[in-house]
Amino acid sequence: MSRASKPYEIVERALELSTTDGLVVIADEHSSANLRWAGNALTTNGVTRGRTLTVIATVDGAKGTASGVVSRSAVTADDLEPLVRAAEAAARAAGPAEDAQPLVSGVPSSPDFTDAPAETGSEVFADFAPALGDAFARARSGGRELYGFANHELTSTYLGTSTGLRLRHDQPTGTLELNAKSPDRTRSAWAGRSTRDFKDVDPAALDAELAQRLRWAERRIDLPAGRYETLLPPTAVADLLIYQLWSSTARDAVEGRTVFSQPGGGTRLGETLAPLPLTLRSDPHAPGLESAPFVIAHSSGDSASVFDNGLPLTPTDWVRDGKLERLTTTRHTAALTGLPVAPAIDNLVLDGGGERSLEEMVAATTGRALLLTCLWYIREVDPATLLLTGLTRDGVYLVEDSQVVGEVNNFRFNESPVDLLSRASEAGRTEKTLPREWGDWFTRAAMPALRIPDFNMSSVSQGV
Repeated sequence: MSRASKPYEIVERALELSTTDGLVVIADEHSSANLRWAGNALTTNGVTRGRTLTVIATVDGAKGTASGVVSRSAVTADDLEPLVRAAEAAARAAGPAEDAQPLVSGVPSSPDFTDAPAETGSEVFADFAPALGDAFARARSGGRELYGFANHELTSTYLGTSTGLRLRHDQPTGTLELNAKSPDRTRSAWAGRSTRDFKDVDPAALDAELAQRLRWAERRIDLPAGRYETLLPPTAVADLLIYQLWSSTARDAVEGRTVFSQPGGGTRLGETLAPLPLTLRSDPHAPGLESAPFVIAHSSGDSASVFDNGLPLTPTDWVRDGKLERLTTTRHTAALTGLPVAPAIDNLVLDGGGERSLEEMVAATTGRALLLTCLWYIREVDPATLLLTGLTRDGVYLVEDSQVVGEVNNFRFNESPVDLLSRASEAGRTEKTLPREWGDWFTRAAMPALRIPDFNMSSVSQGV
């Protein structure tokens, strides 16, 4: 059995080799294509292919069910049986799994389970690359240099279980990061985009946006630390709320360890978190943000369980009209906490009903405000309040009476996304965005810009 073997055949053969009570097999077929550029010229490009096989064996013992998980890449015919045996041995050697549940069954098979995997290649950049070349020419004539990269990945996942599940999902993931610099490198601006196929990415529009930001930065204004009215762009809102989602596990909340814990016991479910009608939701079928419609868990953790593999996912409101509606649960933690089953989903959307673009929110600003580009190096300070710290990067601009008047120094911030939702005075129009900090792990997001009356810039940063 070679790399040319069809993924479903790998899954079926692994299941045939099983000698334990239950087996889950996940075959991930990966392909990627990328472009990189520096100083207005392409530097590298490449295409890769790969396969990863994950085998999860379960053993029912006198004290409960144990699981063993083994993942390997580039699995050949000679590797397959040793891989299954290694997972079975790991299960037999392990103690009872706390998250043990019966393996999922009764889910209709994917009609394309036996089809060949989908693959990406350099052709995904057929329209994008020439448009990028035109952007290089404009940048050269405008006295700026463009740096960045474009990456497209396509993963076909085949999931088979001893309970009869045969599921398949194709996940395209595209990211673009573009950085413009002045020739003396004293000014820098960044823009990023998330895409499924690069057909909705316009390098000319991005270059124009960055050129404007470099012009804003021709005037430098130093400001002290303090609380400022601040316009958070969609990318910054995404970074903050993705971290909030990752921190919203029901078990931790019930056990009093998170910002979603109720003082004295219980959770804050049903509590109003925001005066604006904000809805934070995930939906595997969200247009342009489509993700796996069933659980794919290569390992167990706070928000995932290998026993839930194949469990169907449905649209979930985490916050609805400003009220905390759901916390993430596996089947195990749902039973433990008495809350509904609500597995994590690989996209996130915030909608506040706003219609203004970020530019229109700038134009509607009276008095003084800061306009951010993005956030960077975000770290948790206090889980009880979800206080985060981090840095601004690649441009903080001063808005005075609806006009951007210059660039200011960078700051370190200290804020909790939950607290920010309670203080937001305006939400703009929701649009697809690329998180800057978490873009390597979570790319499918749509967010509005948020106006925060008193964002806490705790100290001045010398970062760029």
